[in-house]
Amino acid sequence: MFKIKHRYLLYFIPLLVSIVLLLSHPSYFSSIKFKIISLISFPARIISFPLFEIKKILYYHRTFDEYMRLRKEVASLKRRLIGMEEIIRENTRLQKLLDFKRRLVYSSVTASVIGREPSLWNSIIIIDKGSDDGIKVGMPVVNALGVVGKIGEVSKDKAKVILLTDPRFSVAALVKESRESVLISGTLEGGCRVKYIYPGAKIRIGDMVITSKLSLSFPEGLLIGTIVEKIENPSGTNIEYVLQPAVSFSQLEEVLIIRK
Repeated sequence: MFKIKHRYLLYFIPLLVSIVLLLSHPSYFSSIKFKIISLISFPARIISFPLFEIKKILYYHRTFDEYMRLRKEVASLKRRLIGMEEIIRENTRLQKLLDFKRRLVYSSVTASVIGREPSLWNSIIIIDKGSDDGIKVGMPVVNALGVVGKIGEVSKDKAKVILLTDPRFSVAALVKESRESVLISGTLEGGCRVKYIYPGAKIRIGDMVITSKLSLSFPEGLLIGTIVEKIENPSGTNIEYVLQPAVSFSQLEEVLIIRK
């Protein structure tokens, strides 16, 4: 009997000592606990690593597919937005042209610019109206800003417009402020000059130039442009001025042809 109790005591004493040591050194217990957890979790990490990587790959593909879908939607919305902006711009231009047409006391036809002469890019435009629409050579062409040019050639459904900057173009004009009669003509450089100025004429930089009633093709009072520079010969004769056209010819998209 004593031997059995003695044997139990031998088992109990080491266990008691271990408990006392663990309770008296909690930090040591914590380190052992973390080591045990680390050893136990290592096989789980090994097993879960491929699964985690597969999950990342699947998630990446799903995210990439979503990204591509959203990218296509953004591109589609951008195209629609650009289309809407173009429609708004076109409506604004046409509204200005319509308002100008209503103010005109002359019969007119609206036309769209559909091309340009490659060799005369800054001198000739092509419009989508022709003889079938009553268009004839010499008819004045304008837009809401002012004088564009005149009809130079006509076919059944198209016409060529000689622009204000073409050296073949000229029109009788009037300096609006001083009422001086002048002649406006294009140049080989693609500009405009104010010519045939009377000596002593009171013309200043910034004066506006309009069509004159002396013109055989244009009605009077249409804006041609603004005087921006004086050109004077050393002899003091043949004074000319540089004219800045009211119309931006590089941005022409619609015009009006005036039919008298």
